[in-house]
Amino acid sequence: MREKCCCCGGADNREQFKELQPVLDQYAKVPGSLITILQKAQDIYGYLSIDTINYISEATGIKPAKIYGVATFYAQFRLQPIGKNLIMLCQGTACHVNGSEMIEEAVCEYLGIKDGETTEDGVFTLNNVACLGCCSLAPVMMVKNADGDETYGNLTKDKVVQILAEIRERA
Repeated sequence: MREKCCCCGGADNREQFKELQPVLDQYAKVPGSLITILQKAQDIYGYLSIDTINYISEATGIKPAKIYGVATFYAQFRLQPIGKNLIMLCQGTACHVNGSEMIEEAVCEYLGIKDGETTEDGVFTLNNVACLGCCSLAPVMMVKNADGDETYGNLTKDKVVQILAEIRERA
């Protein structure tokens, strides 16, 4: 007979969270390591689901409400799945003065989403970010996916639409 998970009442979650287990083995009992655990969990699963938060709670002894509070306080954490391609559009000063609002408008219009949203087909998620550190390429965006990160600079409305169309063709 399978054990029940005490955190969510469901079936044993050991198989579902086997990739996270080495992280928990290393950090669960280390004071002050919650952010590290959450970062690594998000790296593994792409976001922090309620089941993941509950599993981390069970392993660390930290109440789910506190973990959720940390996850919602820091902008780096996501509580919803993201698309296959995460578009990080820079809104820093250099990008702003060089037209990042116009680029955002083109992205939103082409994909039919706004900042923080994912396309219905799950191919793209758009996130505005404070700075990508590529000021000489302003306006700039980075696209993260399973193949790695690609940075695109000196963007125009036409150029960004062309880039997104090419990425969509590959998806």
